Amino acid sequence: SPSLHLPCNSRTGFLGKSQGILLRVIPAGRVGFIRKTVECKESRIGKKPIEVPSNVTLTLEEQFVKAKGPLGELSLNYPTEVKVVKEETGKLRVFKTVETKRANQMHGLFRTLTDNIIVGVSKGFDKRLQLVGVGYRATVEGKDLVMNLGFSHPVRMAVPEGLQVKVEENTRIIVSGYDKSEIGQFAATIKKWRPPEPYKGKGIRYQDEIVRRKEGKAGKKK
Repeated sequence: SPSLHLPCNSRTGFLGKSQGILLRVIPAGRVGFIRKTVECKESRIGKKPIEVPSNVTLTLEEQFVKAKGPLGELSLNYPTEVKVVKEETGKLRVFKTVETKRANQMHGLFRTLTDNIIVGVSKGFDKRLQLVGVGYRATVEGKDLVMNLGFSHPVRMAVPEGLQVKVEENTRIIVSGYDKSEIGQFAATIKKWRPPEPYKGKGIRYQDEIVRRKEGKAGKKK
């Protein structure tokens, strides 16, 4: 069979036929790659300024921030991907030092964490829980939270240092303090003793929590 001479700047494609082989010539100039620069979008949360109340004292040292207020003192270490700057207006801003996906994630996260420590030492946070169930009740005895949750014995929990616990009407628990993460952790530990069950809704739930209910098993049809 006669040989086919193809130009060096061509590519060939194979098209099967019932008889013989057909070669299609594709000029190399029409084949290539499209390069597109992908830019990380700036976090909508990260670019918001942080208000600093007059009763909060800040200490900024490179990747370290310390906030001291009437309720306590908290500090935060920043990763190398972000930095915090205090403006002439007194507000704080968090900036990215590099353009990477991780830096974009850290931008919004550390802006939120910085705002939390400032609000925490100046105003504080609280988390509210509700006891739902016959005989479920809670009291505060000294530095302990004591709960009757249907077990053979009451549940006694020591309140961590820096947190305050108050009980209203024997069924509403309020955990307050200046460290938001500690408040959330202790509230989650309380709830873990009796998570709300889906049939009657009994258990410990957050005040704003919506418990999805299930229908019980229907009786046998006659």
